[in-house]
Amino acid sequence: MRVSLESRPALVLNADFRPLSYFPLSLWHWQDVIKAVFAEKVNVVQEYDDYVRSPSFSFRLPSVIALKEFIPISRKPAFTRFNVFLRDKFSCQYDGQQYPASELTFDHVVPRAKGGRTTWSNVVTACQKCNLKKGAYLLHETDLKLLNNPKEPTAYQLLQNGRSFPPNYLHESWRDYLYWDTELDA
Repeated sequence: MRVSLESRPALVLNADFRPLSYFPLSLWHWQDVIKAVFAEKVNVVQEYDDYVRSPSFSFRLPSVIALKEFIPISRKPAFTRFNVFLRDKFSCQYDGQQYPASELTFDHVVPRAKGGRTTWSNVVTACQKCNLKKGAYLLHETDLKLLNNPKEPTAYQLLQNGRSFPPNYLHESWRDYLYWDTELDA
């Protein structure tokens, strides 16, 4: 059975052999991996059974690579919509339900119309229904309750939260480098 190379990404590890990120999982396209190998920027840790061939060489496709130079993880995560969702574990902070990212928005606890700012301590993840219900009101003006007080997460907290959301595809060669509590498909 012939497998498409597009379905053969490589897991990218930092020089300390930990994934650069869990969510989204740090993966590189096979062509980028081969360029990095030939540029001697990475070490090949594991390989697929598949080969990339040219007239002059045959090369086993890497499934796990490690960077040769350590990239420090920023202590202060960027304030992005995605990182707010990740901080709040993709759960509405009013009804407690988990939703796909496409069904989430963020809500200003103190609405911008009432002087609220777009900061870690004033923005929470909300489902569309709860966000519409809260609107431009303050919490005490609604029947909604905030489940968790928003605060700036550390990069480590986001990394830990990301481990709670494994991607749809995990290759067995990645098993020793990832630490999810779910079983890997063989």
